[in-house]
Amino acid sequence: MADPVRVWLVERTYSDDEQNLIILTYATPDGKRDLRKERALTSFGDHRETQVSLAADPDNLGAVEDPEIREQYAREATAMADEHDPDDTL
Repeated sequence: MADPVRVWLVERTYSDDEQNLIILTYATPDGKRDLRKERALTSFGDHRETQVSLAADPDNLGAVEDPEIREQYAREATAMADEHDPDDTL
């Protein structure tokens, strides 16, 4: 396995297709690569902490093709990295 790549939380959205599913998007600080994770909520009061960053396997990262989204992810990832330690949670 290649060395892990640090990715930062850039977006949390609710799935349009599935109820009780949150999609977490993490991205590299340059916004060029991303990782999506899905989390099923087990109940209405499910308030699990979310990691602000992950050490991701590079083989699991996708390419961000859209230049506007890439810029957005770069801004968000940089802001998270500036404001939080890698092991912080939200």
